[in-house]
Amino acid sequence: MIGKFFYLEGAYLILAGIILLVTLFVTTRPFMSPEAPKKGLLGVGLVLALFIGAHFWITTSRIAEVKAAFRAGKPVLCESRMLRKMAQSIEIRKGVAGWRIEGDDFVSPQYTRPFHTARCIVK
Repeated sequence: MIGKFFYLEGAYLILAGIILLVTLFVTTRPFMSPEAPKKGLLGVGLVLALFIGAHFWITTSRIAEVKAAFRAGKPVLCESRMLRKMAQSIEIRKGVAGWRIEGDDFVSPQYTRPFHTARCIVK
């Protein structure tokens, strides 16, 4: 579970670290009060933790929903990062084009790259 967290939220964790560094820099300026770094880092850290935790919860809930819908035979729309022109999404159905789930990825012999379930929605 922790590996999935770092995989899904890694970029946001890096951004949160940068935001915390900026907060630390600003709150340690001479014109700020002595308690400003503690209060600033605590407040910003709590907000960032809340946002990142909520994003992880929403994403993992959507992954579970997409997997359940696929197993039930419902159509699933996935973002195609290979096609950046008009058709940016692909419809995936169980039993069509050899689609199957491997871990958190949709895989088909007709496509060279897998589609991660975090980038999909139930149609």
